[in-house]
Amino acid sequence: MQNSILLQNVTPEALAELIKEGVKSQLDDFKKELNFQNDKEDLLSREQVLELLQINSSTLWHWQNKGKITVYKFANKCYYKRSELFENIKPLKK
Repeated sequence: MQNSILLQNVTPEALAELIKEGVKSQLDDFKKELNFQNDKEDLLSREQVLELLQINSSTLWHWQNKGKITVYKFANKCYYKRSELFENIKPLKK
């Protein structure tokens, strides 16, 4: 009942502005989420992964050979997807 009273007192221009602001807010949120998802798909070099996970190269090599981490090779260089690295991190059960 209160909403209908409020809408009756709103001018068409004010209503258009409210809708515009609401849509803009939703689009901004969508844009932020899309950028976050794109950031997760970054390809990291071997050195970046070693620094990010704070491990040594032999540990990374063992994880690759055991299939725990997927490696992508391009022009004789190894790359890793950031999202896949974080998907493989699992909480320790107590």
